[in-house]
Amino acid sequence: MCGTDPLTQHLGYDGTHKIVAVANQKGGVGKTTTTINLATALSAVGRRILIVDSDSQGNASTGLGIAPADRIETTYDLLTGGRVTPMKTAIPNLEIIPATVDLSGAEIELVGAERREACLKNAMGELAIDYDLVLIDCPPALGLLTLNALVAADEVLVPLQCEFFALEGLSMLLKTIERVRDAYNPALNVSGIVLTMYDKRNRLAREVVEDVRRVMGETVFDTIIPRNVRVSEAPSFGKPVMLHSFHSAGAQAYVHLAGEMLRRDAAATAANSATTIRGAA
Repeated sequence: MCGTDPLTQHLGYDGTHKIVAVANQKGGVGKTTTTINLATALSAVGRRILIVDSDSQGNASTGLGIAPADRIETTYDLLTGGRVTPMKTAIPNLEIIPATVDLSGAEIELVGAERREACLKNAMGELAIDYDLVLIDCPPALGLLTLNALVAADEVLVPLQCEFFALEGLSMLLKTIERVRDAYNPALNVSGIVLTMYDKRNRLAREVVEDVRRVMGETVFDTIIPRNVRVSEAPSFGKPVMLHSFHSAGAQAYVHLAGEMLRRDAAATAANSATTIRGAA
């Protein structure tokens, strides 16, 4: 599918065992869409990807064509100590731990658990080593499920809708991430902010882009995900937009976003290596 797309040049990069939480406490900002389409783009160039569907709505599972009846071993089981084998999807190199409505009960069950914030981290230890990248699709709330994702993650990817209250919601999320960093996960950082649902005809959307870039600087990805009917309709077909309509503007935006992510990671790896070499000298 992607043999000639911009991602193929990054095949030599090794992004081993990274866990990224895709998070925003607001619903409808493109978390799930971003999760499944980034996963698809990266798996297309040989990356081994695991999606952990951490939303009881199970939209990531549905968006990859996993029927509710087929979701036997789920994120609920993962959080509550059960044995879980990730499911294969129709996409090579991409597997998923699906979610069902049962996951909504996990928050109640976790309340009394010892180190309740680290249940997912403890469960992910052995699973993560089989993948280059684990993407956790977080629910639209800052409850125990999201807390578990942030404690388990190395990085946070923040989809941000181009709307009036975008910065206000982002501020709340960043404060939560800071608290998690201070209390549970000192290495946690925001790997990037991706602007979604952008309509270039809308003056407010253009102003939001300018404001977010001014406040957050280079943390914001250059790639912007546009409002696109193909992106919106793809989940109803149980497919990522890259499989539903590869040449659509939305699909191509996710191709470029994945390439930009890999370039950032490669640059960071090179910088860390150079620092290590200088330190050894």
